[in-house]
Parts: sequence; structure tokens; C-alpha cells
Amino acid sequence: MRASDFWRLMDDEFGAGYSRVLANSLVLAGVGGRTAVEALASGYQPREVWLAMCEVQDVPPERRLGRDIKPTAN
Repeated sequence: MRASDFWRLMDDEFGAGYSRVLANSLVLAGVGGRTAVEALASGYQPREVWLAMCEVQDVPPERRLGRDIKPTAN
């Protein structure tokens, strides 16, 4: 996942304005107690940051791949 994909997923899930608020203010335990912006800047992979955000915000698994991508059955 690229950083641009991370921001697209954030905007799709939370809206363009609110996604920036979350990314700059919500502390994510899954990335060492950093905000998403801090985690990305310190070298965490965008996918790892996205999944940490999903966990904290209770994003359902079926929406964690984005709007147009459907998860495959295992």
C-alpha cells in the first residue's frame, strides 16, 4: 500500500475533512502510541497505520479494503 492509498481509504471511510483530524489527533496503540501522521513520518508502513486506525475506529472487516474491493472468502 502506498501513502496515497492510505489517504484515499481514510477519505472514503471518514470523509475528507474528518480523516485529517483523525490522522493528526487520534493516538493509535497499534503503531507505538503515535498518531497516523506521526507513524507515517517515522517509517511505519501505510497498511499498518491503516489497520491500526481501523481497529481503533471499529471499521468493519468488509470495509477495510476500501469501497470497491470485496474481500475474498477464505
